[in-house]
Amino acid sequence: MRSLDDLLAEGVSGRRVFLRTDLNVPLDKTTRAITDDGRIRASLPTLQALRDAGARVVVAAHLGRPKGAPDPQFSLAPVADRLGELLGTAVPLAADVAGEDAQAKAAARADGDVLLLENVRFEAAETSKDDAERGALADRLAALADVYVDDAFGAVHRKHASVYDVAQRLPRYAGRLVARELEVLRTLTTDPQRPYVVVLGGSKVSDKLAVIEALLPKVDRLLVGGGMCFTFLKAQGHEVGRSLLEADQVDTCRRLLDEAGDRIVLPVDVVCAGEFSADAPTTTVAVDAIPAAQLGLDVGPRTVELFAGDLRGARTVFWNGPMGVFELAPFAAGTEGVARAVAAVDGLSVVGGGDSAAAVRQLGLDESAFGHISTGGGASLEFLEGRDLPGLAVLED
Repeated sequence: MRSLDDLLAEGVSGRRVFLRTDLNVPLDKTTRAITDDGRIRASLPTLQALRDAGARVVVAAHLGRPKGAPDPQFSLAPVADRLGELLGTAVPLAADVAGEDAQAKAAARADGDVLLLENVRFEAAETSKDDAERGALADRLAALADVYVDDAFGAVHRKHASVYDVAQRLPRYAGRLVARELEVLRTLTTDPQRPYVVVLGGSKVSDKLAVIEALLPKVDRLLVGGGMCFTFLKAQGHEVGRSLLEADQVDTCRRLLDEAGDRIVLPVDVVCAGEFSADAPTTTVAVDAIPAAQLGLDVGPRTVELFAGDLRGARTVFWNGPMGVFELAPFAAGTEGVARAVAAVDGLSVVGGGDSAAAVRQLGLDESAFGHISTGGGASLEFLEGRDLPGLAVLED
C-alpha cells in the first residue's frame, strides 16, 4: 500500500489530488452548527501536507444519509466554513458533486488551493449496489483529478463510488489518518502487549457479537457495559426489569460466558430509572436487584471501580461503546469513569470511534491522554472482526 509520503516524494506540485475524507460531523438540528469537529480536525495533517507541497486538492466527503438527491439539511456548507477556519484560507464549496460547477471550480484551483465538493451522497450512484452505476459516477469524479488519496477511514468498509471505484481509476495512496488507523488496529490484532483488555458497550449484543467472537481468543479481559450488558446478565439468571434485552441472544451470551470463564467481566451494579429522561429519579442497585418497573441506563460506581481495576494493569486497551446513556447527565458517570481509567493506562489505549469518541469530547476529557482515537467505529469493528474492507483492499491492489 503506497502512502502519502510516497506521493509527496514523487512530487505533487501543480497536480490535482482527489482526497476522500471523513467529514461526517454532527450538526445541531436547529442551527446547523457543528457540535463536534473532531473528524474535520483529524483530516488536517494529510490536507495540510498536500497544500504545503503545492497540490490542487479536491476534497470529497459525505454527511448524514440523504436519499441520493440534493437536500439542504445535509449540505457540506457548514463543513466548508469550519475547514476554512482551521486551514486559515477560504475553502469554496462546489454546488454539485461532479457536475458543471465542480468541474469549473476544480479547473480554477491554483497550487495549494482546496475545493470541497458537495455531499457525495447527493448522487444516488455513490452508494449503489450496481457496479456500472457507481462506475459512471467514479468516471466523473476521477476526471477532476490526477491522483487519489484516501484518508476517510470511517468509510473504508463501504463499497462506495468515492471510496472504492475512483481509487481503481487513478494512482492511489493512503493518507496519514488511514495509515495511522491501520498501524494501531494491526497492533491490536497481531501482537498486543499484555495484559490486553477490551471494553465493549453500546446498545445491542447483536451489533458486537462478531467482534466478541473474534476478540475473545486474544484478550485477557473483556469488560461489558452499556445496554448490551443486560442480555449477558439475563444469561446469568438475573432479572433485568425493563432494561434493553435481546431475548434471542440470551443463549449465545450464556455460551460465551461458559467459554470465556472469568475473562468476561460484567457489571455488579447499575443506575436505574423509571423512564428514559434527564429528569427521572434514579436509583443505584446491585445487578441481582433491578426493579421490575425500572430500566438500567448506566453502570454503577462499584462497576466503574471493578473495571478500573482490570484496566489499571493493562498494557493494551481497546474501548468501543459507552457504558450508559451518556448524553443524559444522570447516566454519564459510568462512561466518564471508565473513559478516565482507559486514559490512565500505561500502554496503548485505543478509543474505537463512534459514540466512544463522541463521549470523550462531550465529557470534556483530554483527547491527548489516549493513545489513539479512531474516526471510524464501524470500520474499526469490522477490521477487528477480520473482514475485508473494500476501501483498504483497493489501496492494497
